[in-house]
Amino acid sequence: MLTTSARLLRLLALLQSRPHWTGAGLAEVMTVHPRTLRHDIDRLRALGYPIQASSGVAGGYAFRAGRALPPVLLDDEEALAAALALRTAVTGTISGIEQTAITALVKLEQVMPPRLRRRLDALRSTILPLGQRGPVVDAALLATLAGACRDQLHLHFDYADKKGHASHRCVEPHGVVNAERRWYLVAWDTARTDWRTFRIDRITAAPSVGAHFRPRPPPDDGDLRGFVDRALTLGGRSDGAEVILHAPLAEMRQRIPASAGVLDAVDAQRCRLRCTAYPMGEVVYWLLALELEFEVVGPPALRERLREAGDRVARSLADAATDANR
Repeated sequence: MLTTSARLLRLLALLQSRPHWTGAGLAEVMTVHPRTLRHDIDRLRALGYPIQASSGVAGGYAFRAGRALPPVLLDDEEALAAALALRTAVTGTISGIEQTAITALVKLEQVMPPRLRRRLDALRSTILPLGQRGPVVDAALLATLAGACRDQLHLHFDYADKKGHASHRCVEPHGVVNAERRWYLVAWDTARTDWRTFRIDRITAAPSVGAHFRPRPPPDDGDLRGFVDRALTLGGRSDGAEVILHAPLAEMRQRIPASAGVLDAVDAQRCRLRCTAYPMGEVVYWLLALELEFEVVGPPALRERLREAGDRVARSLADAATDANR
């Protein structure tokens, strides 16, 4: 005879397998007395499962949508399909849900038996992702890093910085963040005794997981996305640009990503952009693409690059007018 827990799990699986069960039919399949079935239904309801009962000739039980999401049972094929979809989402193919997808993927793969993990890896290796901008990060690596963050386990890995310099890092991982179509690990670097961000696509070998560590207060009061954005914005270059944009601060915050620069209000109609993350050529491009008036505070090199761009545009227009008059 099934234990109570096993019986409840089997009952839950049956209720989710079809839209409606008669009480007698469900009791027969479960090989239990109708009174036991009613008692088990009440237990599932107490756990948050939305099971509706109806009386009469066609009465019975139905699994319906509820106010909150209870635990859901998945068979092997359903679990594989969900994991593949989540791995697709975390690698950026589905924009906007990467951060949520990685937490769901870690939860699912944590309870997935080894036989399903092997099938998942085999399926993943045969599926080619669509072309996309930016580096591709393997979802299995993301799951490993996120799991170490959750379980508070040291990580050891080889890392190459933006100049290609290699180093070995030992860190206390705190979280993974998706920003500007890239993934970053936020961690306490034990050798440098400070918080650091690591671009995950620059981890050059599979990381090894170490012993448990006692968590320390996170940077920026736990705002990891803000911490990464500021590291990307302020950690890049010394020849930063400062520009007064002739547009309200609220409007520019909707159009300019946080990682591109720091915005603050000058007055009701203008705001200031401080940008150190991009080379001057890219700053010129984005200023022209904004299609608004602006004032360059500095540096002089930015004014010169804008003047050169304006001269090229003027020459091109003059040449076009000459050709049209011939």
